[in-house]
Order: sequence, then structure tokens, then C-alpha cells
Amino acid sequence: MTRTLDRSQVLTLLAELVRINSINPAYADGRPEADVAYFLRDYFARHTVETFLQEISPGRMNLVAHLAGRNPSRRLVFEAHMDTVGITGMTIAPFEPSLSEGKLYGRGSCDTKAGLAAMVRALISIKQDAIVPPCEVWVVAAADEEHAFTGARRLLTGLTAVGAVVSEPTQMRVATASKGVLRWRIHCRGKAAHSSKPKLGRNAIVDMARVILTLEEENQRLASAEHPLLGHATLSVGIIQGGQGVNVVPEHCAIEVDRRLLPSETAGTVFERYRALWRASRGVEFELPMLEDEAMETPQDAEIVQTALNVCQNMGLSCNPIGVPFGTDASKFNRAGIPTIICGPGNIDQAHAAEEFVCCREVEEAVDFYRNIMLTFV
Repeated sequence: MTRTLDRSQVLTLLAELVRINSINPAYADGRPEADVAYFLRDYFARHTVETFLQEISPGRMNLVAHLAGRNPSRRLVFEAHMDTVGITGMTIAPFEPSLSEGKLYGRGSCDTKAGLAAMVRALISIKQDAIVPPCEVWVVAAADEEHAFTGARRLLTGLTAVGAVVSEPTQMRVATASKGVLRWRIHCRGKAAHSSKPKLGRNAIVDMARVILTLEEENQRLASAEHPLLGHATLSVGIIQGGQGVNVVPEHCAIEVDRRLLPSETAGTVFERYRALWRASRGVEFELPMLEDEAMETPQDAEIVQTALNVCQNMGLSCNPIGVPFGTDASKFNRAGIPTIICGPGNIDQAHAAEEFVCCREVEEAVDFYRNIMLTFV
């Protein structure tokens, strides 16, 4: 079988993607992902691969490239997101990709344009070799993963598929489970008074301190239940706001809570459990969640898992599935009934970092990995 794999091409493509500013509009200096989508549309067209766009909102869209398969009733989806987080605090030029000691630097290089470039090159190599894969193959460049997952939700509207691979930085380890996330605000309402007579008021910050201590007790309780791949659920208070002056008893205090979920939990049940702890407490109010994303777990005997692990074995990569603590588009695929794995080049520790980078060797391995799944998933 001919193999059209020029490893330098994937790094060239990755560098071109990094040069395109695709900061999610939810961040400062953000902009829609259209420039990446149009670039990839033209790139695929030069290699005679058919594409179509799925519009989400003005300037925001998914790009879908596809190859017909021998079995038109089975579709395999490879997905990576185009958007990145912001560039505040970066210590390197974010959109000027550079190579040093086998690493490619730049915003999005790790999360997750490396995986996107590898998926694109894998599909093109099959097209160039005039191979018809066993199943129809889609490569999706998705919008808005870094904020509201609207790209994945649009993609999955009416979509049927027998398996999916979502690229996120896993150092080319196959992840079959990921934690979910639930975020919400809690408000404590007190009564303002002059600080010289605090008994005339009710201190909302003091009330919130009691709430936080109870949440910390809950966090300790969570450590007692372990998932074999994900460890235990966690809770973190990330933001606190309250008070208007040192000489005023504060009438309001608010916190924002981040709770990471296990596959055995649902966001709704967890939220109601915490709200019930303070339902009878005066002045404690819960806002509806700002973000809900369920955890994901794909059975080890699922076709996509077994195919991916066989590919890993043949490539000399790790064959032990892992879990990841961060959220991805993969959970939306699973909830849509599509068995899904998460696997891609890069280390999550470098994602969103001041000096974001990806190991070039992993990007090159990813092309082989994705291509082999495309050709062996039957």
C-alpha cells in the first residue's frame, strides 16, 4: 500500500494555522473562527477533498471535510477545534510560530491546532493514495470549544456516526473518560451598616465564609470516592467578590464555584444537592449554573476504543487507556450516542500557557495514528 506521508507537511500546516488569530470571541481581542475555516476549505480544495461549512452565527462555523467509504452506512468522525484562548500574559509572540529543540511554539500549537493539522494531513494522504476507506470519514474543524461548545452542538444536530476521535492534548494516549464540569454563583445577602456599629447590620462576607468552609468540607468528602481512570471529583472556589468599603458592613458577597464531575454523577443532581444544603439558610441564594458539561466514559470494548488501541500497539504507543480531568467536545458526542475517544499530540500542561508549545514528534505520530484508524475501523 502506497503511503503519501511527508512529515514536514504537517508541521508546515500547523505553523500556518498558528499564524491565524482565532481567539474565541469570549476572550479579549477575540474574533470569529472564519479565517481558519476558509483557510482549511481552500487547503482541502487544493488537494481535491470535498468540504462544506456549517454556519453557527455570523463569522462562526464548522468546516467539514469528507471522504466516501466502502460502506456508506457507516461514518467515522475526527474532530478538533479551531478556536484558542486569549493571549494575555503570553511571553512569546502568539501568532509567530517558531521551532526550537523539537518543539513548535505559538498560541493554539498545543490546544489544539496540532491535532487538527494531523487529522487534515491524514485525510489528505488517503485521498492522495487513492484509497477508499472502509467507512465514510469526516474531519471536522469545530468552532467555540473554548467557551460554549456551540460548534459541537451544531455538528451533532441530526448527525449519525459509529465512532469519533476528538483531538485534545493527551500526549498520544487514548483517553476513554473525562470529567464533566458544573459552574455556578452563590450570593449571600446581608444588611449594610456603619462599621462602627456592626451589630446593626449583617455581614455578608462572614456569612459567605461559613458557606466556603462547608464547601471545603464537601471537597474533603469527595476525595473518598475514586474513579479508576479519573480519580475523585473536585470542587474549587475560584472567584469571590464582596464589600464596598472598609468602613461599611457588607450587604453582599458572591462566589463562583467550579465542580468537576465523575461519570457516575449528573450536573443537575449535583447542583440540587449543594443547593439543598442552604435551602433554609437566610440570605443564601444560588444562581442557575453558568456552565454544565457532563462527564464522559466510553466502554473499553467499544469498536473505536479497540481499533485505537490496536493502532497504538502496532505503532509502539501506550496501549493503556487513560482519563483526563478537563472538559472537551467529546462528551457531547457520547451524549449523542456516538462512542468517542480523546487522543491528540501535546501535553495539557502546555495548553493555555504563557509559552504554549507542542512536541513535533507527537504531531508527526498523530498523522499516522489518525490515518491508521481511518483505514482500519471497519
